[in-house]
Amino acid sequence: MIKLVVSDIDGTLVRNDKSLSDGNAAAVGRLMDAGVAVTLISARPASGMLWIAERLKLDGPFGAFNGGTLFMADGSIKAKHVLAEDAARDLIAYLEQQPVIRWVFADGDWLASDKDELHTPREVKSAGVEPIFATDVSDRIARCDKIVAVTDDQPLLDRIEGEVKGLLGDRATVARSQTYYLDITAPQANKGAGIAALAEAFRVTLDETVALGDQANDLPMFARAGFSVAMGQAPDPVKAAAKAVAASNNDDGVADAIDRLILPKVRA
Repeated sequence: MIKLVVSDIDGTLVRNDKSLSDGNAAAVGRLMDAGVAVTLISARPASGMLWIAERLKLDGPFGAFNGGTLFMADGSIKAKHVLAEDAARDLIAYLEQQPVIRWVFADGDWLASDKDELHTPREVKSAGVEPIFATDVSDRIARCDKIVAVTDDQPLLDRIEGEVKGLLGDRATVARSQTYYLDITAPQANKGAGIAALAEAFRVTLDETVALGDQANDLPMFARAGFSVAMGQAPDPVKAAAKAVAASNNDDGVADAIDRLILPKVRA
């Protein structure tokens, strides 16, 4: 039985321009009318998720920062995991030596080491807050929800990903939320643990959940959900890990997944 659908946001529920289509919104409504609960999990901060929850008439809980923070539609926090201070300090010191832009999310703020013309405007739409440009984040080091390395240089980010994993080990979760974003969060802030916490909050089993996603950071929840659907534009390894593939996010992939793959199972 399917009792809960957990959807990623960027590259899944919203289009590339960060808009939520009427088609996806209507499909979520049909799913809820059929008695299935729906919630959201994302690398975004809570501030970037609340308008979507309101549009879809969802109460929560939801998972921000890849599940590191569980919160409700009224903004109240139910659980929160931040990077350990030593891990955050080691990571910042390492990233300062790399030719990437650094983003730190802490205390509800987004601190950016620099501005770029492509990713900063896009992240404003995603995060729901404006960046504070600062290179010194020492006063936030003990309260980092997420630290991001940003670059379009894929070989560089591949190298950094491997080195960060070696540097931090089990002190952090290291995963791509986009091909150009390397997210570093607390060990508990991964979508596998996140979907488990959401299932527990909704009082359903993981076998009764469906996960919708498109990127490498969605793989841990694909591994734990009873059923998983990748969007059509997802990288091949992500599609291979899912139990089904829907249309792309720009072509209402969530609506396709709901109407073609999920609702028939519910009605059966």
